[in-house]
Amino acid sequence: MLPSFSPAATAAATPPRPIPGGYGIPVLGPLRDRLDYFWFQGPEEFFRRRAAQHRSTVFRANIPPTFPFFLGVDPRVVAIVDTAAFTALFDNSLVDKRDCLIGPYNPSDSFTGGTRVGVYLDTEEPEHERTKAFSMDLLRRSSRVWAPEFLRGVDGMLDAVESDLAKGKEGGASFLAPLQQCIFRFLCKAVVGADPAAENLVDRFGFFILDVWLGLQLVPTQKIGALPQPLEELLLHSFPFPSIIVKPGYDILYRFVEKHGAEAVAVGVDDHGLTAKDAINNILFVLGFNAFGGFSVFLPFLVLEIGKADAAALRARLRDEVRAALEETGGEVGFAAVAKGRMPLVRSTVYEVLRTRPPVPLQFGRARQDFVLRSHGGEGFAVSQGEMLCGYQPMAMRDPAVFDRPEEFVPDRFVGEEGEKLLSYVYWSNGPETADPTVGNKQCAAKDAVIATACMLVAELFRRYDDFECDGTSFTKLQKRQPS
Repeated sequence: MLPSFSPAATAAATPPRPIPGGYGIPVLGPLRDRLDYFWFQGPEEFFRRRAAQHRSTVFRANIPPTFPFFLGVDPRVVAIVDTAAFTALFDNSLVDKRDCLIGPYNPSDSFTGGTRVGVYLDTEEPEHERTKAFSMDLLRRSSRVWAPEFLRGVDGMLDAVESDLAKGKEGGASFLAPLQQCIFRFLCKAVVGADPAAENLVDRFGFFILDVWLGLQLVPTQKIGALPQPLEELLLHSFPFPSIIVKPGYDILYRFVEKHGAEAVAVGVDDHGLTAKDAINNILFVLGFNAFGGFSVFLPFLVLEIGKADAAALRARLRDEVRAALEETGGEVGFAAVAKGRMPLVRSTVYEVLRTRPPVPLQFGRARQDFVLRSHGGEGFAVSQGEMLCGYQPMAMRDPAVFDRPEEFVPDRFVGEEGEKLLSYVYWSNGPETADPTVGNKQCAAKDAVIATACMLVAELFRRYDDFECDGTSFTKLQKRQPS
């Protein structure tokens, strides 16, 4: 890893300077950057090397996917890797979020039943407000069953993992598939208002359908590592995948929501003026991409970080905090038990995982107009209208100008008054953690529910076990709670 560096600091705002870096010659420049990003360096080193080379936290680069079959995709971006400049991506007056959820490449709307769903809409488009309001209504409706259904799913997951671990399998018992099944079932009940058990095909294979659906949209932008890299470049990063591959599965989920989630669909139609088709496709995107996809990335990271072999001291502190808090709430895990202030170390640990391993590493926005992008100390960079900004969160969240020991995992980083002030620099939700989602911004509508859900998972683990350990996505040790 290259050494970190401090961004330029000046006493006052300075006149803007040209953005360093470049894009190379057509075709070859983007291709070179693509191979560096996926093959020779990897995403982290890709951004780190260029920031060090240009001695700047703002620079020009090409971002995949590129050449040869991504027609109409312009890979040129202005990369941002510090917390100060990153905030421009949250300013609706500066950036347009139209069709840039995962960057310059925009998957076909055939993946979402022909509907241009809410996350692809800019805040100035008329449909944005109604689709965001619909998403927020779905979350409000789910609050009554969210916690009990999640915990019921976690119990089922842990029962399955315990059974596998008891068989003495080498390498432990994988929790990934049981966790995804848990996430899918609880989200169907909470968001859709429907039990997937009503349809055997949905109950058994729904999470797998979503995995394939997500993968086909994201693979052109992701380093996979499942194939030798030359084959990965040829077969996975050279062309967009057609939605027809997953259409039969998507149609199964569509019919499930249409039939069993009629009340949720009616909220979109009657209260927000959507067509039934658009309401269902937006429900499926919230369920599959935002919620299932996000939790499937984030929660395994959380369990793995706490379950590391060398994290025994952290687990002991978390266990003691969880059990002391549960004594005050009758021993039951739920929203009340993990409310702000009750489990500060648990909550801080969750935030630290989101800081070091954000589930969505890249955030994008296109400049609405010419403006000056300000970094630390007032250093300015001239951005032109139409340029795509690309914020790389894993580096911005390790900004040495803001975070002490930025490369280290510090579980209690956000504990106490001074620690809580740092939450304004945690951007995993497409906005500062101290801000709130509204119908007029692009911040994750479920921001608070995500934090509470992660805290409930940690609390349930320590309500049930005295200790546990993980290796990758497998539990290697589950020590059941002993009577005190």
